[in-house]
Amino acid sequence: MADKTPHKSRMTILLSVNAAAILVAGVLISSAIWLNGGIMFRAVDERSDIVDGKAGAAELLESASGSDATVDIDIINNDDYISTTSHEFDSSEVPSGELWNENAITIYATPDTDICIGGGLTNLGEMYWQTSDPEIIAGFYDSARTWLGYSNDTCRYPVISGTGTTTVTAGTYDGSRKDSITITVIDPPADQWEHEVLTLVNKIRIKNNLSRLSWSDTCENAADIRASESMTLYAHTRPDGRSWSTACPAPDSGGISGENLAIGNAAVSPATVVALWMGSESHRANILNPEYTKLAVGFKFDNDSTYRTYWSQFFSTY
Repeated sequence: MADKTPHKSRMTILLSVNAAAILVAGVLISSAIWLNGGIMFRAVDERSDIVDGKAGAAELLESASGSDATVDIDIINNDDYISTTSHEFDSSEVPSGELWNENAITIYATPDTDICIGGGLTNLGEMYWQTSDPEIIAGFYDSARTWLGYSNDTCRYPVISGTGTTTVTAGTYDGSRKDSITITVIDPPADQWEHEVLTLVNKIRIKNNLSRLSWSDTCENAADIRASESMTLYAHTRPDGRSWSTACPAPDSGGISGENLAIGNAAVSPATVVALWMGSESHRANILNPEYTKLAVGFKFDNDSTYRTYWSQFFSTY
């Protein structure tokens, strides 16, 4: 019988969660990187699938070996990952006694932006931060998300509890500065963000002398399904026990596919989720796989769910 060596597409998942001891798909989380605000990245080696190119048939391989827990947070500052969705605060000089040049801003509910004072203001000492409507912004953490490029000196991480408009007032306890800003919180634009991930991935592939991926109309629905299913079961096994690949099986003519997943409060925008995937060896291998020709991206946001943001990438040759 002819040798039918399958094409292998190694897939692992990246998990961004609040500090907790958990198991994912029966595989113990191997290590963690602690960050500000009590948030940690956790990476886990997950079982991998192979597709042998015959009618989308798939089988499960043994658990992948080795640790995949190194995440390079600094990669988010690379020009490849600049997102078009984050608000940039006016950095020109702020008038005496004030904290912002802006009177109003709009941010996404993920949230993808920390609230920052402007004009290069530093060393203001301890400050207070208040919100007029806690059903929209419940409050602020004591620090900013420095791993996303925000400064503890000038920014605070907002606790988003809903959409709408609220007024945030901040000031210094010595009374030297006090200001208010109107903040409108809106839901993230799922379709726009999904296609922005494709744009960012293609920037990376071009930089690595690889061909662009085209948007996969074939597996678009599958990517959305897998993002939704990760809200119930965060694994490459679907909630009904089938392999992830059954969401968009290869055609009778054959093909290969791969999947990346990410959830949690660190994957708050296209730029951050791509950076997280690129900071993980196995996820990066999918993004830089020269055999893939197509990509579909799924994104789901639910402010009332456990991890709020849920992402999937479905790579394929069909």
